[in-house]
Amino acid sequence: MVRWISVLKKYVESTRQKKAIFSKQERLPCIAPLVTTVEETPQIVSACVRGHFPQWLRGYLLRVGPGKFEFGKDKYNHWFDGMALLHQFRMEKGTVTYRSKFLQSDTYKANSVHDRIVISEFGTLAVPDPCKNVFERFLSKFELPAITDNTNVNYVQYKGDYYLSTETNFMNKVDIKTLEKTEKVDWRKFIAVNGATAHPHYDADGTAYNMGNSYGSHGSCYNVIRVPPEKVDLGETIHGAQVICSIASAEGMRPSYYHSFGMTRKYIIFIEQPLKMNLWKVVTSKIRGKSFADGISWEPQYNTRFHVVDKHTGQLLPGMYYSKPFVTFHQINAFEDQGCVVIDLCCQDDGRSLEVYQLQNLRKVGEGLDQVYNSVGRSFPRRFVLPLHVSLNDPEGQNLSPLSYSSASAVKQADGKIWCSYENLHPEGLEDEGGIEFPQINYGQFSGRKYRFFYGCGFRHLVGDSLIKVDVVNKTLTIWREDGFYPSEPVFVPAPGTSEEDGGVILSVVITPKQNENNFLLVLDAKNFEELGRAEVPVQMPYGFHGTFVTI
Repeated sequence: MVRWISVLKKYVESTRQKKAIFSKQERLPCIAPLVTTVEETPQIVSACVRGHFPQWLRGYLLRVGPGKFEFGKDKYNHWFDGMALLHQFRMEKGTVTYRSKFLQSDTYKANSVHDRIVISEFGTLAVPDPCKNVFERFLSKFELPAITDNTNVNYVQYKGDYYLSTETNFMNKVDIKTLEKTEKVDWRKFIAVNGATAHPHYDADGTAYNMGNSYGSHGSCYNVIRVPPEKVDLGETIHGAQVICSIASAEGMRPSYYHSFGMTRKYIIFIEQPLKMNLWKVVTSKIRGKSFADGISWEPQYNTRFHVVDKHTGQLLPGMYYSKPFVTFHQINAFEDQGCVVIDLCCQDDGRSLEVYQLQNLRKVGEGLDQVYNSVGRSFPRRFVLPLHVSLNDPEGQNLSPLSYSSASAVKQADGKIWCSYENLHPEGLEDEGGIEFPQINYGQFSGRKYRFFYGCGFRHLVGDSLIKVDVVNKTLTIWREDGFYPSEPVFVPAPGTSEEDGGVILSVVITPKQNENNFLLVLDAKNFEELGRAEVPVQMPYGFHGTFVTI
């Protein structure tokens, strides 16, 4: 039986900045079936609906994640490496159907033809063709590695079309009705970047913003990208994309790794964090027999820096904002208030979590699995305040934030830098839930605006094991959990005709390693987090990453 818990205890904010304390877990259940190769389900399957899906809920829930972890005798090492499996739940008049297909990327097709791993991925180095002679295999180590187009991270939208994205220079345009790939797009043919994130932001008119790195003799730059909202010609993809600002890396050949960024109505906020990419190691990975992941390292001797860019003019603001070292993968929301940028992030004090998500770790059992989980830093929601109009006359040592509702501080130092200390956006009860990740908001109405609620997954395991609604004003939690089931990133869908921030539903794909139970699409009332219904499908699904809802 589903149980949901409401934690109504208000948290009295501590001004002390310390590493988050968390309870350790013991006897964690095995989740190996959730990170194991599955078959695709290309034929439409009718789901068994229990409870009800609102009649107004009409559209596709589209999700993507890794679904194939070996070719022939070759096996992938890291969870992020698996071949992209596309999932589609179609909802109409209270009924639900499901289908899934493997993305027919060039990488997938090449691996399939050769029945081995031909293209290297994040955590797996492709080995030379065993059919070549010793000399040819030796020479192949000095060839530049091919870049994967296994776009398994997220669905993104440009000019009304949907693409599958990862963090390389390639995206794959898809038909969301059939889940078929229609075109491969290379960012490098339009702008001078070596890739872009899988988490762009959107203005109300459809203008898209993203960030991507560029590397050259000058070192490395973080580039803010703008893509226009409409096509000039029908066959366009990301034509008209522009780099509107380039931010030089603090260390030329060792730029920061980042997965997302923040955006308000006027500004882009980029976080340069001490999770470093050693470009020399990345470039020489093939020669050294190492994967790309070997070139990424957590270096907490460096502080974290915030860069603020005017997205309309492309101007980099002069403010130098720093905080203690942390790593963030997903921003929650950002907005402007009283001359400040307020940015909310899911933060970890230990940036070594990428190393932990090796498949051999996720598939462990017993004490070995407990040890892996207890070694991972938890992610907690934190607020930072960046005052935009700092002058030479502002006093040193004083908090320059005028926001009475936030305990986050921004203190000017003698060298002119602004030292930022965060406010926790959660009650103490979130520590018992394993922290929170995969944050989502009512994006269409509240992105870039002052807001109250966000939704995410609690992590009392290495994958999400609960859904959580966070009230960032009252600092309360509402939690949905069902033992033995693992919900994915919650997607908020607004109900028609309402302007209430939580007026709508939450959709989440919930999966289980139990062989006698079905996976299902869950729909919750976003207000009270009570279950409205579930649509069960007798299909094995792996745990995935991100997705989106598209109205039809």
